[in-house]
Amino acid sequence: MKRHMTAVFVFLIGYCVGGLNPAYLLAKRRGFDIRAAGTRNAGASNAAITIGKKAGVAVALLDIFKAFAVVKLCAMLFPHLSLSREISGVACMLGHMFPAAMQFHGGKGLACLGGVILAYSPVVFLVFLLGTAFLALVTGYLTVVPVTAAAAFPLYYLYRGGSPAGFGLYMIVAGIMEGKHIENFRRIRAGTEVRIGFLWNRNRELTRVEEAKAAAENDSECEEHR
Repeated sequence: MKRHMTAVFVFLIGYCVGGLNPAYLLAKRRGFDIRAAGTRNAGASNAAITIGKKAGVAVALLDIFKAFAVVKLCAMLFPHLSLSREISGVACMLGHMFPAAMQFHGGKGLACLGGVILAYSPVVFLVFLLGTAFLALVTGYLTVVPVTAAAAFPLYYLYRGGSPAGFGLYMIVAGIMEGKHIENFRRIRAGTEVRIGFLWNRNRELTRVEEAKAAAENDSECEEHR
């Protein structure tokens, strides 16, 4: 019973820390709700789109840090709980994606996943970072980064001797992350998803996206009048 209560407490710590959303807070300071602008996502990529690249980087770093910190903290405070890292990390990602204080409309979890991987191993974090960055450059879309990392990390964790229970927790949150990116793939199909070129030419890429949206709306109107 005591072990179960500890697990619940660790989950709540992770969830509450995950619910601290820097993208949302930064946008509020600028006078708008980030969930009603850009891609309507309260995360680093949308902060970069709606506020600027420096804001996006700052938000990403803060989201990585909060997940890294809570995993390390819970592992230190609850060493007797064998799944303290896994529970706190998954809870942090869920808190980021579904924060109660934001009506359960948060981010998509990539940076928090990065923080969890960093807490697991800095070397593994670097490998994942370089590997997914390569895929993003090849495909031209940042969307491949979260969907690839979310699917690959649980498999690597299990391969390296992780517990089946921990693997199950990571797979649950991976499935949620994959589902949250379905809309991104729809936008890729429609030509309205922001490409990786946004990182070095923000204005040109946002103009292209707006033109693609306008073209899609015109095509839709034409179809309706046929």
